[in-house]
Parts: sequence; structure tokens; C-alpha cells
Amino acid sequence: MRKYSFASLMGHALRGNTRWRTAWRDATLKRQYDAVIIGGGGHGLATAYYLAKEHGITNIAVLEKGWIGGGNTGRNTTNVRSDYMFAESAALYDLALRLYEALAVEFDFNIMLSQRGWMTLIHNQHQLESAHHKANWMACNGVDGEVIDAAAVQKMLPLLNMSSSARHPIMGAFLQRRGGTIRHDAVAWGYARAASDRGVDIVQHCEVVGLEKRGNRIVAVQTNRGRIECATVGVAVAGHSSVIANMAGFRLPVTSHCLQAMVSEPLRPVLDHVVLSPATGVYVNQTQKGELVMGSVLDLYQSYGQRGNFPTIEKTLTAVVEMFPMFAQARLMRHWAGIVDVVPDSSPILGPTPIDNLYINCGWGTGGFKAIPAGGLLLAHALATGKQHALAQPFGLERFRSNRLVDEGAAAGIAH
Repeated sequence: MRKYSFASLMGHALRGNTRWRTAWRDATLKRQYDAVIIGGGGHGLATAYYLAKEHGITNIAVLEKGWIGGGNTGRNTTNVRSDYMFAESAALYDLALRLYEALAVEFDFNIMLSQRGWMTLIHNQHQLESAHHKANWMACNGVDGEVIDAAAVQKMLPLLNMSSSARHPIMGAFLQRRGGTIRHDAVAWGYARAASDRGVDIVQHCEVVGLEKRGNRIVAVQTNRGRIECATVGVAVAGHSSVIANMAGFRLPVTSHCLQAMVSEPLRPVLDHVVLSPATGVYVNQTQKGELVMGSVLDLYQSYGQRGNFPTIEKTLTAVVEMFPMFAQARLMRHWAGIVDVVPDSSPILGPTPIDNLYINCGWGTGGFKAIPAGGLLLAHALATGKQHALAQPFGLERFRSNRLVDEGAAAGIAH
């Protein structure tokens, strides 16, 4: 085994290791592409990857106004699950989870999937009945999920406040054992590397400032780095979806809100599962580094901000301490926010738009990260074929005209 002196190691740290292979090519922007994808987050990168892998289209540009992983993909709480009620949603989110389960092998890159189990606490009789109803629906949809009693909860979460005098007593929990967490940066880097290896141009610090139309088609994308001609355009920009839609000349039923999160200082391993309390809307898990990752519901006002605020921090921390009194001793290390795109039925918008060659992937609200593989796969199908994939058909923009909504806000009781 080769040995290194302290001076040698410090030299490498200060100079950088020039022999390391970059994760993806630093592409030079061309003036014409078969497909331009606006948004270099998880969904945009996944779209480019599946467009190349599944459809053989490689003359693609992914345009990111910031840096890869600097938007919502790097600003979420890393949770993944597929415990949705409607058959349409169950098929969509479970496809994403199954793709995630195979992604590390497919990429030869560790995305740090940890299927530690997603646990939604049950605080009253109504929630208990709803949990059994949900479990039955999920079984019909072929998705795993079960209701466990209070004794099982206490065994899995020995630090949880199970006192009968607790503000929100616990009667049990709904558990999806395949749920858990994934390293968010690794997802972005994995898709970026895999797409780049297939010839996709990934261009950072390239902001879209306009869309050039001829008739009812986009013929070029105007950016801060010049004009790009294109045959088709995909949009995956989460909270900024309505901004791009306005450039194209149509409106989306989307509002943008902040979703805040925060982490504590590292602690020794004490929490093996992801835990959500519906009574407060607060959830918590512990990372491999030992940090407690905590989040809660959306800010009530619309915003493009990417920062936290103290009322939400106070609400989140008091709820976490109520659940786990021991955590009161930990110190908060940092907090932030992502921008989420919320639609009336809490389900995504996938597929065509009023513009003939413009296709969109948006409206995931707080569920965007868990859906990245499915969102990318389905948007890629629309870009390549001009048609919606069968799984995407219930989530088209036209459902807001026909009133055929997929109301997961009511069905699954999700926060957004």
C-alpha cells in the first residue's frame, strides 16, 4: 500500500487532484439541437438520460440557469415513497421507486438509497380508519403498505414520546417499508454523468430569457448565452414553470410556494426510520452523517424565495421536540427552502401544452424528488413521440378543463 506524507496530502488538498475524471462534460453550447430541455434539476437530467437511452436521441441540450443540483433537487429532504391511493398516482410513484431501486446498478454510481421505512403516525380513530382504508387501496394497486399498532411503533422508535399525556397521543402508524431516503446530490450527479456519457450537452449558467415562435411552434430558445434552434422543447423547472409558460404565451394553474427544511448538528445514530406526524405536518429522519433532517408544511404565501423564516423554524422544531423530547438538546445547524409548484389537485402536470412542440413536467408540489425517474421517463416519451405515455395520460393539462382531477390532496392527505 502506498504511503503519503502529511505534506503530500496537504499539497493534493490545496492544488486539487487533476487526475480525477469530471462527472460530466463541460459542453460547448451548439446553435441547433433536436431537443432542448429547460431545467438542469433531477427531472430535466432524467428526461435527457431517458431520451438518449430509450429513444436514441442524443443531440440534446440541458439548460440550467444556475448549477447542477443547485435548485430544488439539492434543497429537499431526500425522502422517497409510493404510498398513494389513486391507481393513477400509485402507478406513477411506484414506477419512480422501482426505477430508483435499480438506479445504482444501472449507473454504476452509489445514489445512497436507504429503504429504512416511511412511517406516518396515527393519532386518533379517524386517522386509524383512514390508514386501513389507504392500505386496502394500495393492496388493490399492488403497492406495499401496512398499519402497525402502538407496540410495534414503540419498538421501532424507542425515543418517540408514547405517553398518554402527549399532546398528540399515538395509536399506531402507517408504514411503507420500501420508503426511505436517497442522497439528493447523488441523484443529480448520477443522471448528469449518465446523460453526458450518452452525448447529451449539459450547459450550466445558461438562463432562458425568451422563446421564439413561428406559428404555434417554438423554433428557437433565447438564452443569456445566445440563440438556440430546436425541434422540440421540454420544460422541467418546478416552481418557475409558470414563468416559462408565460414566455410561451399560455397560463398554468400553478402557484409557487416555499417549502422549508433544516438540519441539526450530527448526532450518534438514534433514528432508523423516516417519521411523519399528520397532526403537525412535521417529519424527521437522520442522515448517514448523523444530522436530523426536519421539514413541515408549505409557507402560506406565494414566493420565489429560497430561504427559511423563523415562524416556520419554531413550528417545526417544537413539533419535533414534542415527538422526540431528547432532540431538544441538539443544536440547529442550518435551514433553507425550495420553491415548489402547487396545483389544485396536488398531482403533477405531464405532457403536451397549448404549444405544439412544447412539453412540460411540473406540478409535483412537495413530491418532486421522489418522482424524478418516472417524471423524466414520461417527459422523454412525450418529447420523442409527440404523444403521452399511458401512465401520464391522467395527468395532462387538459384535465383542468374537463374537471377529471386526480385529487391526491384529499385522497392521500398529503401536505400540499
